[in-house]
Amino acid sequence: MAQYDRKKEWYFYIVKSHPEFYIGLMSGTSADGIDAALVDFSESSPKLIATYYSPYSSSLREKIHALCAPGENEIERLAEIDVLLGKAFANTVNTLLKNQAISPEKIHAIGSHGQTIRHYPKLTFTLQIGDPNIIAAETGIVTVADFRRKDLAFGGQGAPLVPAFHQQIFSAKEKNRAIVNIGGIANVTLLSPHNESVLGFDTGPGNTLLDAWIHSQQKKPYDENGDWARLGSLNQDLLHALLLDPYFKLAPPKSTGREYFNLDWLQKYLANRTISPADVQATLVELTAQSIMNAIKTHLQAADVFICGGGVHNQFLIERLRAQSAFTIKSTEEFGIPPDWVEAIAFAWLAKQTLNRQPGNLPSVTGAKKNTILGGIYY
Repeated sequence: MAQYDRKKEWYFYIVKSHPEFYIGLMSGTSADGIDAALVDFSESSPKLIATYYSPYSSSLREKIHALCAPGENEIERLAEIDVLLGKAFANTVNTLLKNQAISPEKIHAIGSHGQTIRHYPKLTFTLQIGDPNIIAAETGIVTVADFRRKDLAFGGQGAPLVPAFHQQIFSAKEKNRAIVNIGGIANVTLLSPHNESVLGFDTGPGNTLLDAWIHSQQKKPYDENGDWARLGSLNQDLLHALLLDPYFKLAPPKSTGREYFNLDWLQKYLANRTISPADVQATLVELTAQSIMNAIKTHLQAADVFICGGGVHNQFLIERLRAQSAFTIKSTEEFGIPPDWVEAIAFAWLAKQTLNRQPGNLPSVTGAKKNTILGGIYY
């Protein structure tokens, strides 16, 4: 992942303003690594100062994926990975600060999303690991974590949380806008000047099935640019069957994860079909594209669509999104916010909300009974 670095501007910048620095840490359902964003909130719009990406080793990534499904010795494996991830998050922060020659004392707080292992909103349960005690101890910085469970406690889904940040940054007075984050799971935020309530929800699989399928067939972590999918052909019968899954028919608020959309889910639909692997990949791209655009078109007749998340680099997927409607589709780079870093910036913002005793959720998005302050603070 490309690094965003303004080090050359640093000394001029520090003199001309009084920065309010936070660091956001994000590791999504794809479990490929840690995004760290250093953000200044001293002005009306967040200013991204620097970023650092720390990839997971293949062995750690496999351990995380294995832990996301029921299995033996789960508690012991959870304990091991919780500590490993806590240290990995801390090392990522320390490297980012070292690269920018900034002392920890200048950082107000770290907002750590953690690594999701389970998300069961029907059971009022979600779990993100990466011990924040270790992050706080090894960085010397106040750490805010465990953002999702407070929303669940008030009857919400605990996800998605980034629409509150999207509302702050991307709203327009005269235009409908849809912000689409394509991570392992895809989610949308629908912003309308005619509706005070923001709508946001998980649309279904983003990259998770694409990554899982190419790894099972070619041992590659992802399909670069969608090149393999482009070699295949859409299988309409399979696509039709996949889109009939009950999740796509659910009304929001709704959220999902790897617990639902995974290879076992896909294999149920492939069991009685003979389809080439490349055709499966092409069909999965179409599933992601159609489920996203169907979700938007259900609620907005017209909108400008802005993409963020790792899926923005899948050129074939972006082409298929554009083929679904006449909506204008661009990346969040249009706002000066690199698409790879929106979620990390959002969790820096959520940490700021928590320290300022301000709510971080949107009941219209998650279904919670009320706005509430999110997260636990680890001094």
